[in-house]
Amino acid sequence: MIQSGLQRYINNFRGFRREVWILALITFINRAGTMVLPFLSKYLKEDLHLSYSQVGWIMVCFGFGSMLGSWLGGKLSDKIGFYKIMIFSLFTSGVLFFFLQYVTSFWALCVSMFTIMVIADMFRPAMFVSLSTYAKPENRTRALTLVRLAVNLGFAAGPALGGLIILNQGYQALFWVDGSTCIIAIVLFAVLVKEKKVPEDLIAKKQAESERESVFKDKIFWIFLFVCFITAVLFFQLFTTLPLYHSEHFGLTEFQSGLILSFNGILIFFLEMPIVSYCQRKNISKLSIILWGCVLMSISFYILLFNAWAGILIVSLLFITFGEMFIFPFSNSFAMSRAPKGHEGRYMALFTMSFSLAHISSSKMGLEIISQWNYQANWFVMGSLGIIAVLCCIWLQRLLALEE
Repeated sequence: MIQSGLQRYINNFRGFRREVWILALITFINRAGTMVLPFLSKYLKEDLHLSYSQVGWIMVCFGFGSMLGSWLGGKLSDKIGFYKIMIFSLFTSGVLFFFLQYVTSFWALCVSMFTIMVIADMFRPAMFVSLSTYAKPENRTRALTLVRLAVNLGFAAGPALGGLIILNQGYQALFWVDGSTCIIAIVLFAVLVKEKKVPEDLIAKKQAESERESVFKDKIFWIFLFVCFITAVLFFQLFTTLPLYHSEHFGLTEFQSGLILSFNGILIFFLEMPIVSYCQRKNISKLSIILWGCVLMSISFYILLFNAWAGILIVSLLFITFGEMFIFPFSNSFAMSRAPKGHEGRYMALFTMSFSLAHISSSKMGLEIISQWNYQANWFVMGSLGIIAVLCCIWLQRLLALEE
């Protein structure tokens, strides 16, 4: 029984090209080293002694930089190719992370975070386009899921290791680790994966199609982006308000908080690929799966209203984790399938920009609500946003039915 179950799990990972596995490997290395992000709000608040409002504004700069980087990454991927963008982005952002530890004033941090995120987030749309190039069409959703698993496996290790590094070496050591892993990951990519050239006739065809079609006229895609924006606002609470809540309301250490966040990555590693494979075998509508993910995310924040017991943090995390597993792999796939030939970079740029905009809104909105009222008010607002996303998914289903 155990052996057959293990074999079925392994079968979910078959059929990928070598390049897809290498992309997953460098993503894991990079994400395991990205230990700064889960503790960034705590670092700014507790180590640099900035106010809630200042932390919120730095996160806003972080998000605006991410938005601009995503747009540039997608546009340049369509023009000069994803390969050059990926190498430039990770190598340069790795070097910049080394210098970030020496920036301590409020305005300098705003400028530094904006600059780093412009460069770092050029990587994301380029990476999505690379998957559409290296993965077989029938494997693209699973390939996206494989890369997400690499992200979450890295995320399972990163926060716990980050918490230990903070306790033993201080926050500065995190910046050295983060920068080093960016550089190591992209050097491996450059050595192991060669650039895939696009034939000249295909480039000409893409340019002709680009003149005829525009992403800005795709109403369904824009409503879908709004759903992505809301779900990302909810998800980013894991990195902004929840670590502070762990500490201030329940007195958890960085290591304990990191262990709870690591539980999210472990669950995703073991369960997401089987869930995706099952949904694909059963031919379940992507939007239906996303809708139920929105329901689960909404519930996860309403659960936090019951705050008398620290165990509620784990119960809430279970709901948000399953919501994440239902939403993110299928939203990636939906966005990619919606893009016409020659527009992949632009579509994936807007898709990643919705997450960047969410990072701006999530951190600023959450911290301002907490500052003006309390954590409970923030959890209620976030849960209610999840309900709005559910209603938008129902609207999208009806629009898609009319389109067919």
